[in-house]
This record gives sequence, C-alpha cells and structure tokens, in this order.
Amino acid sequence: MFTAPPALARSALDAAPDAMIIIDGDGVICFANRRVSALFGYTHEQIIGQPVERLLPERFRSHHRAHRDHYTSNPRVRPMGAGLDLLGRRQDGSEFPVEISLSPIEGQDRPLVAAAIRDVSDRKQMEDELIAARRDAERSREAADNANRAKSRFLATASHDLRQPLQTLALLNGTLRRTVREPQATEALSQQEQSIGAMSRLLNALLDISKLESGAIKPEPTDFAVAAIFEEMRREFAGIAAGKGLELEVEASAVCVHSDRSLLEQVLRNLVSNAIKYTRRGRVALQCLLAPDSLVRIQVLDTGIGIPADQLGAIYDEFYQVEVGPGASRDGYGLGLSIVKRIAELLDLKLEVRSQVGQGSSFSVLLPSAQGPLAAADAGPGAMQAVSASGASRALPHVLLVEDDPAVQRATRMLLSLEDYRVTAVASLAEALEVARTGLDLLVTDYHLGHGETGIQVIAAIRQIAGAGLRAVLVTGDTSTAVRELPRDPNLRFASKPVNAEELLALLRDLMSVDR
Repeated sequence: MFTAPPALARSALDAAPDAMIIIDGDGVICFANRRVSALFGYTHEQIIGQPVERLLPERFRSHHRAHRDHYTSNPRVRPMGAGLDLLGRRQDGSEFPVEISLSPIEGQDRPLVAAAIRDVSDRKQMEDELIAARRDAERSREAADNANRAKSRFLATASHDLRQPLQTLALLNGTLRRTVREPQATEALSQQEQSIGAMSRLLNALLDISKLESGAIKPEPTDFAVAAIFEEMRREFAGIAAGKGLELEVEASAVCVHSDRSLLEQVLRNLVSNAIKYTRRGRVALQCLLAPDSLVRIQVLDTGIGIPADQLGAIYDEFYQVEVGPGASRDGYGLGLSIVKRIAELLDLKLEVRSQVGQGSSFSVLLPSAQGPLAAADAGPGAMQAVSASGASRALPHVLLVEDDPAVQRATRMLLSLEDYRVTAVASLAEALEVARTGLDLLVTDYHLGHGETGIQVIAAIRQIAGAGLRAVLVTGDTSTAVRELPRDPNLRFASKPVNAEELLALLRDLMSVDR
C-alpha cells in the first residue's frame, strides 16, 4: 500500500518547480503535487487514482503502457524517452513539450515510480526560433553567395567585353606606328598610345575595385615560393624601370609563404609600379625578410620623392595621389594603393609604410610563412621559364591565331604579318584543329571564345596534334579566380588585355628563343 509523505515532505514537494507524480506498478497515480494541477489543468481529486496515460496525448497511450511495463521490470534513475520529443496533454486537450525524469522508490511493499515533469515550452520555442533563424541565415548566405556568383560572372564578362575595344585599338596603334613615317602622324599615334594606356590602367583599377567590393574575389591560400613572384615582377618591370633610368633590384629569396599567390602578386605589382612612378632617379628594390612570430616581410623600397608625414593617413584613399609638384605629370588615378589596402584586408595581411620627403619610401607586407613542405612543382612560372639567348627563329614562323572577335582578330593578324609572321586566323576550336595539322610554330589564343570554349581547351587540343612543346600565348581580360588556376609551363605565356603591340611581340620573341 502507498504511504502518503508526511506534511513537511509534502510541503517540500508542493514547492518544487516541476510537476511531480508517484505511480504504482499498474500505472495509477498515487500522489501529485500542486504543480501537476497548475500544469495539466486537473484538480487534485481528478488526478489521484487515474492512470498516468491520462496526462499523455491519446495517440501515445497504448504504446506508453508497454514502455511502462518495461521500466517496471528494470527500474533505475533515468530520463524518459531520451532523444525523443515528449508531449503532455492538458485537460482542455492542448499539448505541450515536456521533459520527464524517472526514479524508482524503495522501501514500499509494491513497486512505485516517481516522475518529475517539466514544461519546456519556452525552451522549445527558443530552439525553434534559433533553428528558424539559422535557416534564414543559411538562406541569406545562399542568396548572398548566389548574388556574388552572379556578380563574379557579370564582372568576368564585363572585364572581357570592355577590354576588347581597347585591345583592338592597342594593336592597331602598334600596326600604324610600323607603317606611318610622317612626323605629325607619328606624334598623333604616340599620343594615342598614351591615352590607350591610361584608359587601360583606369579600367583595370575600376574592375579590380568592383570585384573586391562585390565579394566576387575569394582568397585561395596555398604555400608557394616567394622567388616565383619575384621573378614575375623582375620580368614585368625591369624594362619599365630601365626606361626611366632606374635600377630595379630584385633580391634572391628561398622563403616560402602561405597566402593567395595571385592576390599577393597583385599587391606587389601595384607597389612596384607606384615605386617606379614616383622615383625620378636611383633605384627600386624588392626584398623578402624573415620576421618574428613565423611571419615574412616583403618590402618595396625606392629612392623616390617620398610622402609627407601629414599625408600618410590618406594614401590608401581612392583617387588620392602624392603631390608631385607644379607642372609635373600626374600619371594614374590614385587607385593602386586603394586596391592594395582592400586585398590586404581580404587576406588579413599587415601593411606598413615608412617615408621621408626627398629620400624615398618603404612599403612592407607582413604575411605568414608556409605551413608545410612545398611541392616541387610549385616553383612557379618564373623559375621554369629558362630563356636561351642563342635560340634563333626560322623565317616566317607560322602562327595560329584563335580569336572570335573580328576586330581584334584583324588587328592582331595585321600586326603579326607586318612583323614577318605567317598568320592563320580562326574563331573556334574546330577551325583551329583543322589548321593544327598543317604545322605550327606558335599559338596565340584568347581565353574566352564563343560557345563556352576557352583558350585552355584550344591549347590542350592543339598540343595533342602539334606536340606537347608547342609554344603558346594565352590572352585574357578575365581576372576571376578561375584564371588563377590555369596551368603554367615553360612554353606558355600569359598576356592581360589590353596587351599592346610591343608586349605581344616581346612575348612571341621570348617564346621563340626557348629551346624546344
């Protein structure tokens, strides 16, 4: 027989925050504290002597009896229905989520079980709200990702299409400068070349800023050798520096770093370009040093005009340029350092600048060192492009030009023909395959072609016919992450649109000098 708890114990049970009941081996409620009535809506008299299943939704009652019999055969302290969503049923038929803890009661002449029942409606509501919020956040992230992918596709297409007219102008300018001898016309073409270059630099800078602000550029950090990027900088800027009478010093380095190689290369390209632009005499140096805390410091030093101390805080603002004095040419639009700052923030790099007016400037980038051993293949294109000074090209080398824009195709063909190349121009991969069987010396192809074809597909397919060592130039106006993954080898060169005539011809001469 069930013995009711003494008055003090009952008072303590009535004061408990949870509903508490005691049931016998037949599942009959023998005791209920006050919280049971408040939670389920029954009076004390309506609860006592009733089967415990009355407190459950009707659909669970038949199964509950079997569970109750199982517990009676193996009584122990444990939660009821661990991992399941349990529900209670009020007198008015409404249901609510509960948690139930079971404890066998010893010292009685028949098995008894105490059950503590807690209403978890508020917690479940919070959980449901959190789940809903998480789903909303995931949908928002998915929408943002879709928007960023759309922006990336748009900017990649816009980058290509906007550069095409400039590409045509640049090549036609180079062709005309080779055929016109009249001084006034030559001067006009020189001015046109400068304007095309200025338009190109502004377009590149604006597209870079748009991509960084839109989130279309996603960092892809890897371990790579600094020497590979340094070699790219040397190849790109040695001639420009020499043209200004400056010495470009690129120090040898065996250091490896962990970052996004393409974006870091863009940072250094802007810094070196700026250093050359603001240096009238002396040198520009590119160095790599080990720094504390497993960091690497890459710095660009110059002996240029310097930056006044009160202007250092503004140098990363869009369209800001250091005052170069009255009557001096203001080359560029003041976007290079703004792009550098955005990329540094994207890559979590630290930028430092020191400068003294009339003495020069030092821009440093601090980034983490490599996290693991480098693959041997990561020496980079600069290390692989061994140039042979003795390699001479035979007369009228045959160039296959793959370009689907008629204006660019005509301008390129005219330029190459003037330089004694035998040019076959086609617009698609299928046409290129037909020509490949006639024998080729060089392949020049646009990256984006019609019907979804790419220059990489063209190079791979043509090399299967003409040989893996076929020398090729890939011309692209796309700076998306996909371009960063393009394969590189000693017989392949990249040219970013708009490439001018001299750059394209220099690449072809460079390729023709490589030993096959």
